[in-house]
Amino acid sequence: MPPFAVTPLYAALCAILLVVLSLRVARLRNKLQVALGDGGERVLQKAIRAQGNFVEYVPLALLLLFLLELSRQAPVWALHALGLCLLLGRILHAIGLSTSAGLTFGRVVGITLTIAMMLITAIWLLAVALGRMAM
Repeated sequence: MPPFAVTPLYAALCAILLVVLSLRVARLRNKLQVALGDGGERVLQKAIRAQGNFVEYVPLALLLLFLLELSRQAPVWALHALGLCLLLGRILHAIGLSTSAGLTFGRVVGITLTIAMMLITAIWLLAVALGRMAM
């Protein structure tokens, strides 16, 4: 696999997912005639939060993945596993939040996968950084 081919794949897939979430918000705004805010519409509130939550987590997660890939201290399969955790986590979370404002399987598993991916990647990067500092 060419160098730095993993993160661009997951960045592109996440970008497509963000476009889908954004188009859903735009469609609902148009349908419900709400130009700003949520107009008190529960379905729009959930769509806005699904999009917002995605934007809150994905940039840092992708940066962590890219830095780990850049370090060349993780095998390609591990990078793909982390990228898949992020992507699947965000898909499940968006579905779960779109169906209910309460706890759902999608929300719980989605945020668990996302947080696990970020924590594993951050700890791995910390180990790489500390290992290089010790040299």
